[in-house]
Amino acid sequence: MLAVIRIRGETGISPDAQKTTELLRLHKINHLVVVEDNSISRGMINRVENYVTWGEIDKETLTVLLKEKALFRGRKKIEEDNLKESTGYDTYDSMADALMNGNVKYKDIKDIVPVIRLNPPYKGYEAIRKHFKKGGSAGYRGAEINKLIKRMIKPGVDLNGKNEN
Repeated sequence: MLAVIRIRGETGISPDAQKTTELLRLHKINHLVVVEDNSISRGMINRVENYVTWGEIDKETLTVLLKEKALFRGRKKIEEDNLKESTGYDTYDSMADALMNGNVKYKDIKDIVPVIRLNPPYKGYEAIRKHFKKGGSAGYRGAEINKLIKRMIKPGVDLNGKNEN
């Protein structure tokens, strides 16, 4: 499974890259989609590599993402009480396990919003115009995407000024 996050806006984007971001459903900055790892997905991601960051998501991060940020149609939060009747899975962990194993696709879960809205990352992005390998934020991150997602799930500072992450 690959997690893809849009990090740059639409200014100066080529028409091909614009169409590809629409096909990936990445319309706004800090939106995340989970796609399966195949040659078609990788080809689309490579076309918009300067506008997104991406990598392999692990089961632990996917579980936290489903629990904290995933929503049903109508902006309804997925509650653990009605998780079984709405998705067919007992826990968030079993749902994440089924997604990781390829038993079900994220977009095929009934009434789930395919795009996950995230907060801006705690302590911000690195340089969004530079590639990750050169000290920036754009492009392939590998397993480092999990650290970025965790920085984006919860707001970074509580009311007492202490770091939550």
